[in-house]
Amino acid sequence: MNGKNANKQKMFELDNVKFKDVLYIESLGIEREKLTCIVGKSGGGKTTFLKLLNNMYSYEQGSIKFKNREIRSYNPIDLRREVPMLPQNPEIFSGTIKDNFVLTQKYAEKCNKHKQHFEEILKRVGMENHNLSDDAEKLSGGEKQRIALARIMLLDPEILLLDEPSASLDDETEELIIKLVVDYIKNKNGTLVMVTHSKHIAQKYGEVVVTINNGIIEQIS
Repeated sequence: MNGKNANKQKMFELDNVKFKDVLYIESLGIEREKLTCIVGKSGGGKTTFLKLLNNMYSYEQGSIKFKNREIRSYNPIDLRREVPMLPQNPEIFSGTIKDNFVLTQKYAEKCNKHKQHFEEILKRVGMENHNLSDDAEKLSGGEKQRIALARIMLLDPEILLLDEPSASLDDETEELIIKLVVDYIKNKNGTLVMVTHSKHIAQKYGEVVVTINNGIIEQIS
């Protein structure tokens, strides 16, 4: 494969990227249509790495390219619409589940979907027994993660960043959320970059596993 075609296979390319004293990535390419897992010890720089990919954190030196274009050349808001992130503790808007969906569409400047589409999204994330009129703030931690995932589905992204949803979830619920995300991305032939503390999750779902400890890449497998 020549260099030009090789570049087309990369969703992200990082070269000599440094963020404070937290992270230094000498060289890394993240492939399109692959599920890449980021693993390592707590405090090693995994979440920082993820936030660099949609410019939530701005690196001090080096280069990050997204689709062969320097990431800093993108409008940050437009970039985060294209590269959304599902964090550990997603912010749920006050109001109903429907309010959350409508506000997401407004933020993304997407055309308004009908009630039937919202109900279909709820079913896709395993919440078909809930009503759009339910108070979103009264949902459990796992249910809030599902609503956050449903909001991302409304954006219809080809790439998703996932920061381990472990803070308020038991292992079984966490894996259910991850499976929903993985199935969604695979059905779209999309790209997923997922931070996980679990070697089991990484081995089960990861096509590429990047180990980051003490702010540097220790291994890629």
